[in-house]
Amino acid sequence: MLYLSLRQYEYVCAIGRYGGLSAAAQHLNVSQPALSNALTRVEDQLGHPLFTRKRGAAMTLTPQGRSFIEQAEALLSRAAKLENATSTGPAAARLRLGCFDDLAPFLLARALRLLREGLPDVHVTYRADNFQGLISGLVQGEIDFAITYGLTLDAGFTTKSLCITCPNAVMSPDHPLAEHRHLSLKEIAAYPLILSDEGLSAQHFLTLFRKAGQTPNVAHRAASLETQRSLAANNEGVAMTYANIPAAVSYDGMPLVSRPVTDDFAAEPVVLARHGTGPMDTLLDRAQDILSELTT
Repeated sequence: MLYLSLRQYEYVCAIGRYGGLSAAAQHLNVSQPALSNALTRVEDQLGHPLFTRKRGAAMTLTPQGRSFIEQAEALLSRAAKLENATSTGPAAARLRLGCFDDLAPFLLARALRLLREGLPDVHVTYRADNFQGLISGLVQGEIDFAITYGLTLDAGFTTKSLCITCPNAVMSPDHPLAEHRHLSLKEIAAYPLILSDEGLSAQHFLTLFRKAGQTPNVAHRAASLETQRSLAANNEGVAMTYANIPAAVSYDGMPLVSRPVTDDFAAEPVVLARHGTGPMDTLLDRAQDILSELTT
């Protein structure tokens, strides 16, 4: 006996695709309670949550949720083909985009807009993830392209540089370093650091300090960029990040300043990455050309 309907699968996939109940409800033109009820029904049937829900924060997929949605989207695609079996037209093309978590607030929405304008007949989906999740998704064929930093990718990946970024040191305006217009890693190393708890990101920054001949004191490893910024604003140390948020206050309303790091070897490219080194098919080639506009 089937306990879940295709409509419930569709609703849950929309919540995952659009990042929350409100955006999904607007896209599907249904009420938020209808989506919430469908999600509760699915999670009750499966026996585990598909999303994490934190007050004041966006809904995020659990590992089980990510796996469920990937399989559910495949099921919905097969059902659509079956329903339209008499159609002689080709199946809709699909493009699956990945984006590194910290870059998503800056680049993901624009990338989706560019793709949907440039490829109106292509069904575009996405997922924001950490470094390991994106690498795994590329290798396993779950995503076609990833917008990420190039620091984690080996020769098995093809990359196209979109832009070059430098690290930023984020701190309270009354921090001793705030009077400088730019900073070196040597200057920053004299003060406690606040790094991301994403392992590869933290390791990258520690490697940069070692290249500068420094052994910094890591005071905090934060689970999110905004937690890093809040800790810095409250004089818990200097937050190190490549993401330069233009807001001059943290989520808790405390003032912040951001200073660029000038060590040349600390610059890092933001890249469009895919797994493999062979030629791309026509769709991926067109998508890469479109996403190259993110450089401007």
